[in-house]
Order: sequence, then C-alpha cells, then structure tokens
Amino acid sequence: MTSSRTRRRSSARDASGDAGESVIVTGTHAFNRRARDSSSPVSVVSSAALRRSGQLNLADAITRVDPSITMMANGSDAGALTSSIRMRGLNPNEVLVLVDGKRRNTTANIYADAGPQMGSTPVDLNMIPAGAIDHIEILRDGAAAMYGSDAIAGVVNIITKKTSHGINTVAQTGANAYNGDGWQYLVGADGGTKLGKDGFLHISGQVYHTDHMVVNSRSAADNRADKTLYPQYAKYNFPANSNKILSNPEETRENLSIEWGKDITEGINTYGLITYAHRHAEAYENYRVPSVAPSAYPYGFSPLETIEENNFQANLGIKGDNLFGFHWDLSTLYGEDDDDIGNKNTFNPNYYKQYGSSPTTVRGESYKLAQWTSNFDMRRNFNIANVVPMTLAMGAEHRLEMYHVYAGEPASYLLGGTQGYAGLTPQNAGQWQRNVWAGYIDGDFHPTKKWDLDFAGRFEHYTDFGNTENGKVTTRYDFTKQIAIRGTISNGFRAPTLPEEHFSSLNVSPTGASGLLSTTSVAGRTIGAQNLKPERSTSAEGGIIVEPVPGFHVSADVYQINIRDRIIGSATVNGQTAYDAIALTGVQVPSGDIALSDVTANYFANAASTRTQGLDIEADYLLHMHRYGNLNLSMMLNLNRTRIHHVNTDAFGNPLVNAQTLGYLTTGSPRSKIILNAYWTYHQWDVNVRQTRYGQTTSMLSYQNLASTTQTCQGQPLQYSNVCWAQFNNTPVWLTDLEVGYRFNDHWHLAIGANNIFNERPRHVNRVNNYLGPKIYDTDSSGIPIGGGYYYGRINANF
Repeated sequence: MTSSRTRRRSSARDASGDAGESVIVTGTHAFNRRARDSSSPVSVVSSAALRRSGQLNLADAITRVDPSITMMANGSDAGALTSSIRMRGLNPNEVLVLVDGKRRNTTANIYADAGPQMGSTPVDLNMIPAGAIDHIEILRDGAAAMYGSDAIAGVVNIITKKTSHGINTVAQTGANAYNGDGWQYLVGADGGTKLGKDGFLHISGQVYHTDHMVVNSRSAADNRADKTLYPQYAKYNFPANSNKILSNPEETRENLSIEWGKDITEGINTYGLITYAHRHAEAYENYRVPSVAPSAYPYGFSPLETIEENNFQANLGIKGDNLFGFHWDLSTLYGEDDDDIGNKNTFNPNYYKQYGSSPTTVRGESYKLAQWTSNFDMRRNFNIANVVPMTLAMGAEHRLEMYHVYAGEPASYLLGGTQGYAGLTPQNAGQWQRNVWAGYIDGDFHPTKKWDLDFAGRFEHYTDFGNTENGKVTTRYDFTKQIAIRGTISNGFRAPTLPEEHFSSLNVSPTGASGLLSTTSVAGRTIGAQNLKPERSTSAEGGIIVEPVPGFHVSADVYQINIRDRIIGSATVNGQTAYDAIALTGVQVPSGDIALSDVTANYFANAASTRTQGLDIEADYLLHMHRYGNLNLSMMLNLNRTRIHHVNTDAFGNPLVNAQTLGYLTTGSPRSKIILNAYWTYHQWDVNVRQTRYGQTTSMLSYQNLASTTQTCQGQPLQYSNVCWAQFNNTPVWLTDLEVGYRFNDHWHLAIGANNIFNERPRHVNRVNNYLGPKIYDTDSSGIPIGGGYYYGRINANF
C-alpha cells in the first residue's frame, strides 16, 4: 500500500513537472528506483499532464503526451466502437497494459477490417476511469521476459490513486469547433476515506458522452447522387451529403472503480481493485440508396452499427514484508469483456422478398473474452559476499483465457444479411479456451556503485502453442551524476490470440462484400490458410542520459525490434474465388448492386518478418523565473521505420502479403512524431502550449467505384483491383494546442482550451481512391485526427 509520504512526493512532482524523480515499479523489480535512474527507458505521465491534454478519453490523452504512441485516424465498422493504441508503429496486440502491475483484460471486439490494426483485440484504455489514475508509467522496451506475452513494443502501467482522504470532481464539455457538432461532456468524481487506522477505500466514477462528429463538405459528397455518373439512380432524389461514413461514433459510457487496502496484521496487507464500465456506441455505415429498401426507406437510409459493451475486472490480493526475508504478493484477477454488436436503421432486402418483412433493428453477434490470471511474486535484497548488492525476484503465473462467439439473430445473416453489417452465423459461433503457465526469475546486481546489471528469464507453456523461453539483459553505467549509458538485449514471444485463431465474419458494402475466414476452416484452407504460429521477437536498445546543466535532462535511446512471423490479414483474393470460399462458410453474398470483382476474402496469417528501427529523445528543463513564475519546457521525439525482412508464403506457395499489406506493416505509422510542450505557472494562472508534429505516412490505396472498368492492370480491371494500388502520402503536419487555467482558491480551478487550433486535417485522397465519395481521408493512417479543431472548457473542484 502506498504510504502517505510517497503520496506527498507524487503531488509535489505534479506541481513541479519533474516526473523523472518519480519512483517507478515498471521495467524493474528493484526497490525505490527513480524514472531518471532506470536502466530501461521509462516515462512517467502524471494525472495533471493527462488532464492538460484536453482530451476526455484516456487513449486520446496518452497520444498527446507520448510520441511513441499513436492511434488510427478513424476506425472502420465495429473497430470504430472501441479504442486502441499503437507503440513504435507496431500492432496494438504487441502492447501490454497493466494496472498497478497486474495484467489488464482485453476487449472482445476484434478489429476485423483490412488495415494496420487488423486482428487486434487490445486493452481498451477508455474503459478505465480517468479519475482513478494517479500516474502512468510507459516502458518503451521489450519486456516479455518480465511480463510475458504481448510486451514486444512496450508496456503501459497505469498506477491508481490510493489516497484515504479528499474528493476530486471534474466537469468538461466541448465540440469540434469548425464542424459545429461532436459535442462532448464528461462529469466525474473520485474520493477516498480511511478503513480503520491502517486502511483506505478509494472510489472513482465518471459519465462520458459524445455526439456524432460527421465530416461534411462539398468534397465529401456521395458521388451516387451525380446523375451523370449513376443514371440508374436518376429517378431518386437524395442529398449528396447523405453519406455520413466519415465520422466519429456517438458514444455514452459509464465508468466505476473501487479500490481498497488494509492491514490484516503487522506486515501483511490485503488489497483489491474492482472496475466496471458500460458503453453504448453507434457508428454510421455507408448510405444505402432508395432502391435498396423503398418500402421501408423511400429516401434511402444510413445503417448504424451499434455496440452494447460491459467490461469488468476484479483484482484481489494479499502481500507481506517477510516470507523468509522476501517481500511477497499473492493475487488473482478475473476480467471479462462482453459485446453485443447490432444493426440499427437497417434492412435485409432478400429476407423481405422471401418472408414479406424485415427487422430494422437486429443483433448481429455477441462476443465474450475473459481472462483469469493468478500470480505469486517474491523479491528481496541481498549482498553477495557482503560486497555486491542485488535484488532477487521470482514468481509464477497461471492464466486461463476463454473466448465465446455467439451467432446473431437469423434475420441478421440469412439470405445475405442486413445492410451495413451481416451478422455471424451458427457456423461462425463457438467457444475456445487455453491455459498459460509461467515462471520467471530476475536478478538485479550492482557490481559497483556506478554499474547496474539485470538478468531476467521467463518460461511459459501454452496449451495450444507449446513452450517458450524468453530472456533479457539490461545494464546501465553512470560515469558521473551528469552522464550515464544504458542498454538492453531481449527476446519475446506473442502467441496468436484466441480471436485471431478462430474469428470469421462477412462484411457487406453497397457494392461488394469481404469475408474474413477462419484459419482452421475449410473455407480458409481453400484460399491458402495455414495454422497460425507465434510471433517471436529480438530487441536491442542503447541510450545515453545527460544533464548538461543543472535541471536540464536529456535522454536518447536507439532501438531495433526484429519480429518473425507477424500476424496480420493476408493478401486478399477476389472475384469468383472469393465468392466460392465465402459460400463454403454457409453465408450467402447478397444480391443487388454487388460487383463480383468487389467480393474479397482473406484470413489471418503469419505474413512476414519485419525490422523496426528508431530513436527516442526526451528533454525537459524547469526554469524558475522567480516573480514571473515557473516555466516547464519539454521536447519528446520518436523516429520510427519498419522494413520487411522476409515474406512468407501460403499453402500454395503464393506470397502472403501484397504491396497494400506491406504498407500496413511498414508505413501506416508516422515516420516521426515530435511533441514540444511549455507549461507556465504564475500565481493563480497556468498556461499550457503544445506543438505536435506528425510525420509522413504512406498508404497503398485501392481503386474504388470511380476507377475505370476498361483500363486494366496486370490483367485485371483497375476498378477494385487486388494487384494494383495508388501510393498516397499524408504529408507532415503541425498541430497546436493551448490551454489557459485560473485557480480561484484552493478548491476551484477553471480552464478553457483548444486542441488543433488551426483546424489541420489529413490530405484529401484522389477521387478514384475514395469509395463512393465521402471518404476523403486515408483513415487507415496512424496520425492526424480527422476531427479538426476542438474547443473545450473544464472545471475542477477539490475538497
């Protein structure tokens, strides 16, 4: 349990901004190690810094304060309904999220659409109440030897508040200023009380809501409204701005956390953390023209894909100070994410023709992904031969993972399914589980006062993928108090997730359909699918830490991450081959305006091996200006490049990736990201200015409905080709954020701010690469948000 003395130091650091003095628990088993003294690159982000980001969602906030973390510009279909982060350009599945050092359960809502995040079921940070967070520790290093699978790109460890007094409240509202929509609000509170003389109880809760933010402009018009391009729709009158596909979802979310700690007896403490979150969200799908369902929607309609989500996790534990001289911690946690995916404002035309009616609201499918994890950890300090100090840590872990997929209501999938999203069939449904057993040992040595040397090893057994051994060697040498070097060599392992192994679905657009086939199904095998293998990584990192003048801290770390057999969606097949493969699943591709060339199928595959190289630089300086206040200056930079090292082949000897898939792996994330921040405090005033530069991303875009059907490329018509693409560059952009705050007294603080003041947005794509007209941005890129300028106001009250 965190002592009051530690909590006072943490509060002081929030005020000064000197996060490097924070005592960390991530990336090390040593006692009382500061972030600035870490042998691995660890950044500490205070709750105050997250609040000053101006973002209401934790996932959005963390991208504003750490350059190695990015998000997709805009999600697709059900993938738009949950949040996910990427680190160092890698897949969200390769980032491990902990809460108080314990593994956090992941979402069941798989990202099933083609793109850089295909297959990801990451931790949804937005399901954790922001008011419960004291600070976040971000480890930018491979840590599979310490924490197990998923920790290839790095680790995000959320440290919660454990105060036994006080009440903190917040209320914030804002909107996308240049659109005039996307109104948001958040109301939250947290507070603590004592449990007897030696315990605490801390409760946090919040309610969040956002309206739809729709990008509407002349350049985003649906080209089907052009009667010269589509004479078949000439008899229908529908506005060109009917298509709202380029938008952020409407969402309402409630979050709650309850945390406690209390001594049982001297030296033995029990603790617990329970979190619960509920989300209802709705995302627009492409507009359907009036001819699709004239009886129900004579003016056309825009289906809404919905999610009803419940996420909870309960952590229980007991720990003590002296078990044969060891500090020990015994814990168990159960986390579960339940999702009902539905269609609203929809219609099944073929179902209507056969049965005379069709529902307009339907449940398409349900998922449940649960994890039950138990740990026993021990650590103590030794002196080897009374000369070499060391910390010895060891422990064991068991994790049971359970995945359930439930079919939708029959009308959602029969006869081609409902518009917007075809539900999952009984053939898609099933339940799967696996056990993971692990043990680790870690020795942190100090051969000299200036030299730290850490060896870690971990053994894991997966009941479906066998054994793995991971190791890590980390060292740091301090030449003086002002100059130090550090380095790490490690290997890692990521088993395919249960959804990657077993999920399959059919997605229907106005002109086509795409089938995601299970790797273990007969349908998948007909187009080359093979059993998935684990990803294996080797990482190397080296850095220097300097303090050229007192108070001016600089760290620079170079890194290389080699990953073999990366899992992503395979290259697609289209036409009759795809149609026949989808038919083997028992699903019928709907009739109507469907073009056979726009029917595609693929599956998850160990597509390629990659090499990611990069550079992280962090610098901060606290300038005391005496009567003019204090100015905290910081600069953070991430340079990142991923290249293909090897391309794997499918069961028929064909390459598993094409130029488009290669782009998802290599150039979908910014080549660089820079964050410059200045935080000035003066009496009751505080001002935060942030400049963020997103570097270039490059995508290989498909030729869509306005592309030529007579022009050919490698023997295929250019329209909907799966062998030819157009290269598109999102050029670098600077975003400017500003927040001005005023503290009325010890209790009340008011802030007004604007993010992306100058309304910067991504570049527009070419018309022939813009499906139906409204998708004017490359939404798969991981960089510039599509929402433009956002203005807000916030009130904080503390008692």
